[in-house]
Amino acid sequence: MDQIYVLHENAAWVEPLRAAFARLGLPHEEWFLDQGTVPFDRAPPEGVFYNRMSASSHTRGHRYAPELTQGVLNWLEAHGRRVVNSSRALYLEVSKLAQYAALSRAGVPVPRTVAAIGRDNVLAAAKDFGPGPYILKPNRGGKGQGVRLYQSVEAIAGYLDGPQAVEEAPIDGLWLVQEYLRAPQPFITRCEFVGGQFLYAVRVDTSDGFELCPADVCAIGDELCPAEAPNSNKFTVLPDFRHPILDSYGRFLRDNGIEIAGIEFISTVAGEVYTYDVNTNTNYNARAEAEAGVALTGMAAVAQFLGDELAKTRAAAPAVAAE
Repeated sequence: MDQIYVLHENAAWVEPLRAAFARLGLPHEEWFLDQGTVPFDRAPPEGVFYNRMSASSHTRGHRYAPELTQGVLNWLEAHGRRVVNSSRALYLEVSKLAQYAALSRAGVPVPRTVAAIGRDNVLAAAKDFGPGPYILKPNRGGKGQGVRLYQSVEAIAGYLDGPQAVEEAPIDGLWLVQEYLRAPQPFITRCEFVGGQFLYAVRVDTSDGFELCPADVCAIGDELCPAEAPNSNKFTVLPDFRHPILDSYGRFLRDNGIEIAGIEFISTVAGEVYTYDVNTNTNYNARAEAEAGVALTGMAAVAQFLGDELAKTRAAAPAVAAE
């Protein structure tokens, strides 16, 4: 029987989606893509395939999960299967540099960024920016891990020469040196899209740092934001949010095969808007949703969208078989 297939490497993050599937009575199966094979000599099953692979998989010991998933998506797409968040979406998920290139092509402003491999090249890039502060981040990150603010080139050098830089070194070797964008208040805005349509925005308090995962499963110790922690109100849902950037985001998503995503931007003291992250493995904070009284929660919207896509594939199946 055709069904919904969820491709992922973090079972805890899928729990709210499982519950949403159960409420809607939707058949589904999970493909945990840490290790495995890609049977190119056989056709994949029928159904809808939802790619939830994360750029941060290596932080959970799943080093090659994105590479395996890329192969699986290539296989599915070669056979014309319905894939939500395509192989192109995964390519962007695991490379912020690729995100910035795609956003720039869509006319979306991004922070000034220089990519570098090697300590001396990172420092040279920072010097070229002039006086700090600077942001240093890995090209493949996830959850905001490894994103650091430095006031001087010397401070960056001290970090790169220490043991923590070895532990946090980018999995692809690529560091990004970025201009620090000063906001009038310590907040960023995250815009959630499901089915390519804007769902709601979230104001995120950044005063505690850059690890900004909104997932409810933070409570199990996999993230920074446990539900009962003092900073648990750092996420505020803005259900009536409106902004001109939303139209540009919609075009960007369509152009890149992305249907479910969270896109983050910062507004500077000068009133300029810069987009710095696209997360195609988006999570939602149920507590913030409940406090805002949103009519349709994030995971409910995802489950409903996937259910609608499954119905479409089933409706199209007889016509395909008759050809």
